[in-house]
Amino acid sequence: MLGMALAALDSTILATAVPQIVGDLGGFAVFSWLFSGYLLAVTVTLPVYGKLSDTFGRKAVLITGIVLFLVGSLACAGAWDMASLIAFRVVQGLGGGALQGTVQTIAADLYPMKERPRIQARLSSVWATSAVAGPALGGLLAAYADWRWIFLVNVPVGAVALWLIGRHFTEPQRSRPEPGARPRVDWPGALAIFACGGLLLTALVQGGVAWAWLSTPSLLLFAGSAGCAALTVLIERRAAEPIIPGWVWRRRTISAVNLALGALGLLMVAPTVFLPTYAQSVLGLSPTAAGFVLSVMVLSWPVSAALSSHVYNRLGIRRCAMLGIGAAGLVLLAFPLLPYPGAAWQPALIMLALGAALGLFQLPLIIGVQSSVGYRERGTATASILFCRQVGQSLGAALFGALANATLNDRLAHAPSGISAGLPDDLDAVSRALEHPAGLTAQATDYLRRAVDTTVDHVYLGAAAAAALALLALLLAPRRFPVHTDTGGTGTGAGEGTGTGEGESESGQAGA
Repeated sequence: MLGMALAALDSTILATAVPQIVGDLGGFAVFSWLFSGYLLAVTVTLPVYGKLSDTFGRKAVLITGIVLFLVGSLACAGAWDMASLIAFRVVQGLGGGALQGTVQTIAADLYPMKERPRIQARLSSVWATSAVAGPALGGLLAAYADWRWIFLVNVPVGAVALWLIGRHFTEPQRSRPEPGARPRVDWPGALAIFACGGLLLTALVQGGVAWAWLSTPSLLLFAGSAGCAALTVLIERRAAEPIIPGWVWRRRTISAVNLALGALGLLMVAPTVFLPTYAQSVLGLSPTAAGFVLSVMVLSWPVSAALSSHVYNRLGIRRCAMLGIGAAGLVLLAFPLLPYPGAAWQPALIMLALGAALGLFQLPLIIGVQSSVGYRERGTATASILFCRQVGQSLGAALFGALANATLNDRLAHAPSGISAGLPDDLDAVSRALEHPAGLTAQATDYLRRAVDTTVDHVYLGAAAAAALALLALLLAPRRFPVHTDTGGTGTGAGEGTGTGEGESESGQAGA
């Protein structure tokens, strides 16, 4: 949990300190890479760390990730300009990729299937706490100390995590290589995955922002990522121990969950990216209050996840996940029905319900995939589903960003002639104008707020479509998830989850 806290806090504590960082180091035009560079490094390293944890064991990979993260944190605290800070954030991301995937895998190794919802809910509570406390802590440090302390606070947390893991975490004997066996690492495949993921994510993150979608940089990046993807397939087919083995996509259980969680990544862009804009621009809330409207989702999510075992023990994993994503789709469809301008409790209630629905969706699928494979495949399988979710989130940011800009541009193009002159021309400019509406007439202010309301409504409809895609992906999954006879941990067998084993017959597996 302490290791996970490093990655969880990092994603929330930095955002509120960006004005102070830019004011000190400059580089306003590229500050978004503080987040994009970190995300890119985490995403492209997830499959590599998953395979390494299966090959060399979880402990070595987790300790390496924490050390890399702390080295990156110390370097970030000493950054002298924006370029160096972005480079050191990438180093942090190289450690963060090891943290996110390996912690989830260890939870499945240590606890039998019956106990995993409770343990995974504790890990989810780390993210929920960070979502609430991170922005406040970041703002306090930036305002009353120095923004560099945002990175230095990682050091004591990481040091305690290293001590606890080094002293108390002992892996089962079977995680070590057999005598005389020499572990092999597919480094060409790892480099090809780095290149493919890096080019693709750069194209998705910067397209429509730093350059137009159909511009030369975008086309070159997409073409390069396609070429690297083809090269990756060729390398992985010939590798003795591929980073992304073919069985990840040949097994219906894993491939269907990968697609479903990729759609979840798409869906999550609506609340995490566009809801704060809606709360501030339409409802007129402060940034802190807008953050609270969003945070109720991450409060209900772990509670629902902890209770999900009571549902999937009765209905099965696939039905439980379909129930959760179906409810999430209905909740997302309800958002455009909110009155204008409405009250803050209304979107907060929507987010509370959305978190509860997604808790029934995501966690059972992760547990189902982890329980369908043996110890030596679990790191790779866990990393694959987290990788697909991250890629889906990057794709969602690009697609919904384009949808939002198209909707808003249409609204601005059809503004009444009396107020059309001088109106902002994109979502960011509209948000800034509504933060300081003194330069706008009352009619122009109301029109812009209604335009933002319509824009976010359309994004939520797109998120509901993503929920439908996730539901369709689950239809590809077997009716009964397989449960591997190797639980990879202590306690009773994974088959204890009565009704969760949705028995697809595979080698070394037993349907429960």
